[in-house]
Amino acid sequence: MAAANIESYAGAPADAPGMASSADRREMRKVIIGSSLGTVFEWYDFFLYGTLAGFFGPLFFSPALGETGAFLASLATYGAGLVLRPFGSLLFGRMGDTAGRKMTFLITVALMGIATAGVGLIPTFAQIGIAAPIILVTLRCLQGLAMGGEYGGAATYVAEHAVKGRSGRATGWIQICASGGFFLSLLAVFACRGLVGADEFRAWGWRLPFVASVALLAISMFIRARLHESPVFKAMKAEGKASKAPVAEAYGVARWRNLMLLSLFGCVAGVGVVWYAGQFYALFFLQKVLKVDFDTATACMAVALALATPFFVLFGALSDRIGRKPIIMGGMLLAAVTYFPLFGALTHYANPILERATAAAPVVIRSNDCHLLLLSGPQTDCERVRELLNVAGVTHRVEPGEGAGATTQVGTATVTGYDAPALTVALRAAGYPAAADPAQVNTVMVTVILFVMVLFVCITYGPVAIYLVELFPARIRYTALSMPYHIGTGYFGGFMLYFATLISTTTGNIYGGLWYAVVIAVASTAIGLWKLPETLGRDIRA
Repeated sequence: MAAANIESYAGAPADAPGMASSADRREMRKVIIGSSLGTVFEWYDFFLYGTLAGFFGPLFFSPALGETGAFLASLATYGAGLVLRPFGSLLFGRMGDTAGRKMTFLITVALMGIATAGVGLIPTFAQIGIAAPIILVTLRCLQGLAMGGEYGGAATYVAEHAVKGRSGRATGWIQICASGGFFLSLLAVFACRGLVGADEFRAWGWRLPFVASVALLAISMFIRARLHESPVFKAMKAEGKASKAPVAEAYGVARWRNLMLLSLFGCVAGVGVVWYAGQFYALFFLQKVLKVDFDTATACMAVALALATPFFVLFGALSDRIGRKPIIMGGMLLAAVTYFPLFGALTHYANPILERATAAAPVVIRSNDCHLLLLSGPQTDCERVRELLNVAGVTHRVEPGEGAGATTQVGTATVTGYDAPALTVALRAAGYPAAADPAQVNTVMVTVILFVMVLFVCITYGPVAIYLVELFPARIRYTALSMPYHIGTGYFGGFMLYFATLISTTTGNIYGGLWYAVVIAVASTAIGLWKLPETLGRDIRA
């Protein structure tokens, strides 16, 4: 009887993929819409901080860190939520495999909504001192716990309802949700900024999108409360096949433990860096390095996301025909070999004056006193000069000097020690702009380049949900797929923002941080092609 229930939800038999009754199709639409909307709202909550990371440095961290140090601290706080995601996958993965997918859905969305609204109510560092970043980090950790339980549940839930032969297409809608949440966060920020004005938004208006998550929480709870439990889970329960200890089974059985490691290093780590490089890092690069104004950079990214979004479902559906691995691995490799030229093209079309100045008047710091800065602001002349150049988005290199102090060569001009006014004058005389000239920003080409990078995200990310679902058996699926996903996208992908910025600001090369994404994407492609199996055609009921 249980098997019959599964078949009625799954639609057509295996030898007739894609055929389903109108009742099945209505049920599938309800499942996809209900799961996707709730997941979009959760990603909106989680990514809202990332969208506004540039604002949080001066608001919540000590001025003693300096501008670059405060920005890095802001990115590290974003990373705090990523650190907790795997722990959330353990907690909520076990709950989903034992108590059910639906109840876990409701708990994760409630936790996320409450934590996000809380971020909008925190006093700033100027008001309560060190307590401000402590509260901020705590709330980011709660968001990370909630997100750790969200993705595995959504992917599993939709896949276990899907019509046979169309599971990649169905789960492609879930893959839209992360970029959809990012897109929604951009729209919310854009709308609130337009409503209150740029100055008021920086002062207090940034709180509005966070507080608005209360409304999204109410909508999400209403939608998810109306969903039915997964038919595969109900069948397992009815037949007594559900795992009583999914965490112990997933990590205690060598086969599943090894497969989790392989899926992490051979797939999800690479997918994660492609996701973050093509969206968040590209947006940061436009604003922080190329000095494109906030509204223009945000609008270009929003349009690129809107144009690319349907391709998540397209590549998910394509994986139903030609397999999951060729698409995922091909997308990672494409991204890896094109990132440097693509980001170079962004510079060419977004800030051509900076590009010309970099070629005509290279900047060299000569000093023996420049150190890697992680938790402190600049202390030496060399470090202060490097801070000024990093904030200005100026490519430079550090060479050994003679004696103490620092000298900076800007084209043919030389500045001794740390003299900010003299350095600024030298940079302007050499053609380095204070910001991108709006008249010379080719918004069409910038949007096209961003679209290409988001398209790589669609290629790699579109089929990955169904691939992970098919890798693991139903009784431990929620637990087993969640851990590699959240370590791969959270640790390897999410921390790209921090490490890429750290690499670029330490080396002085505005493109240097891209090596982080390129190396991980290439390594994942090699491991995946060598060790991971193709899963197309597997029975997800097993």
